[in-house]
Amino acid sequence: MGKRDGPGRNSVRSTPERADCSSRTGSPGGDGSSRGTRAAGRAAHRLPAALIAGGVVFDLCTPSAYSYGPFLSSAPLVAASLYSLRATAATAVVAVAAAIALEIYEHGDNTVLSVIEVLTIAVVSLLALGINRIARRRHRQLASARGIAETAQRAVLPVPPARIGSLRVAARYVAAQADARIGGDLYAVQETPYGVRVIVGDVRGKGLEAVEAVAVVIGAFREAAEQERTLEGVAARLERALQREGARRANLDQFEGFTTAVLAEMPSRAPVLRLVNRGHPPPLLLFADGRVAEAEAGVPALPLGMGDLGAWPDRAEEWEFPTGAMLLLLTDGVTEARNEYGVFYDPCTRLAGRQFRGPEALLDALVLDVARHSEGQTADDMALLAIRRGDGRYHHARLGTVAAPTAAVRKAVGSARGRS
Repeated sequence: MGKRDGPGRNSVRSTPERADCSSRTGSPGGDGSSRGTRAAGRAAHRLPAALIAGGVVFDLCTPSAYSYGPFLSSAPLVAASLYSLRATAATAVVAVAAAIALEIYEHGDNTVLSVIEVLTIAVVSLLALGINRIARRRHRQLASARGIAETAQRAVLPVPPARIGSLRVAARYVAAQADARIGGDLYAVQETPYGVRVIVGDVRGKGLEAVEAVAVVIGAFREAAEQERTLEGVAARLERALQREGARRANLDQFEGFTTAVLAEMPSRAPVLRLVNRGHPPPLLLFADGRVAEAEAGVPALPLGMGDLGAWPDRAEEWEFPTGAMLLLLTDGVTEARNEYGVFYDPCTRLAGRQFRGPEALLDALVLDVARHSEGQTADDMALLAIRRGDGRYHHARLGTVAAPTAAVRKAVGSARGRS
């Protein structure tokens, strides 16, 4: 199937065969990573007790010239990184008590060496208690910093409504690093007089400069989405906002900064989807029968912020967006995730033939599948937005859930990261 007309605002595309992923080979990967990580965690927590027991058995089964010291000294050190302060102290007490008992039973004839052996284990135990306190303090500091980062992210990227009219919406932000919560990826959903308008994008760079650029793009989008009659007009406003703020703000990279973005518009009374793509990975359309298609731009365009290199009018392209279909917008953190052989993740292939209950289930499955493919070692953040067109029964927006993976998905992602 092809276009009904030329690629322009008044044309409507059906699913193009060249972008249909259903015929590609491939299936979502899966393994027992979660069970394996849980087993490894249980084994690690048992290690201090195993070291103490091993030291006792080693001393009883070997000549007196061989020392049990390395076993009993290691137990409180290992406990310091795994247990609370109280549990670490209990491990230290058991290790010292075991050393005293072994000295009395096995080495009572050499008092000096016995005292030195016990004192050595006692000193190491004290060091373990100090290490435990430092580690716990830093853990609290990290938790505080993480909470501040999450608050900043919610301020810059507020959670979109779970329902807008007949549309169901879900969003996710997955940081490339386990302790990071904010970066240069962005998304926003806006209900406007012209329909529901959406942006998903990726700002060049990292850190606070990228966050500042995200704030500029999101602010300009929300204003333009309400005022501009066309999606092309929204894109032009974003271009001007980046150029204007780049000249005003020292933290924005005026010369090399840019933002890849996809703008989408879904009119309330028409089963169509309008897209303007400015150098971003193409969105995916997932249909009720399991087909997946890439909504590729007919004419490639430069990212936002690079208007000085060339000027041409944006042209919104229209696609069929029937009831039951889902739109998936993503950033290159998904498409650039690699496995151990260097193979990039292909969402079009991996999602083809699968059916999902809704946008939340789709995003959870995608996050989990990317983590399995890359073994938790993604190189870039992922911003994901999924929208499903319903049957029109819903007429009021209500707040959605936190735009983050569910607990089960977070656990599985952590398992993949821990396995690598």
